[in-house]
Amino acid sequence: MTKEDSVTNVMSSSSGNQLEMWYWIFLWALFSSLFVHGAAGVLMFVMLQRHRQGRVISVIAVSIGFLASVTGAMITSAAVAGIYRVAGKNMAPLEALVWGVGQTVLTLIISFSRILATL
Repeated sequence: MTKEDSVTNVMSSSSGNQLEMWYWIFLWALFSSLFVHGAAGVLMFVMLQRHRQGRVISVIAVSIGFLASVTGAMITSAAVAGIYRVAGKNMAPLEALVWGVGQTVLTLIISFSRILATL
């Protein structure tokens, strides 16, 4: 690790490269999604521990949900980074946090609302 790669230098610099912007947005979305799915998985595992196949169902449901969330995060992170690049704007690290965690929050809102059932 060089001096240029220290945490303070990375967090204070704004990223202008599209791949770098995508990477930071995706990492925030990945970790926030991992947190949400981890909490849901623990809750499912505890609630279904006495069920004969409950533990297996919990692992499968959380795995599929997490993979779908990560796939969506990859696509939307690339789209946001592309829009920033086309607009010629740089992305501050706090903006990447807002976009990444915002994707997870928006996914939660859509998942818990009944909007998809009406389509």
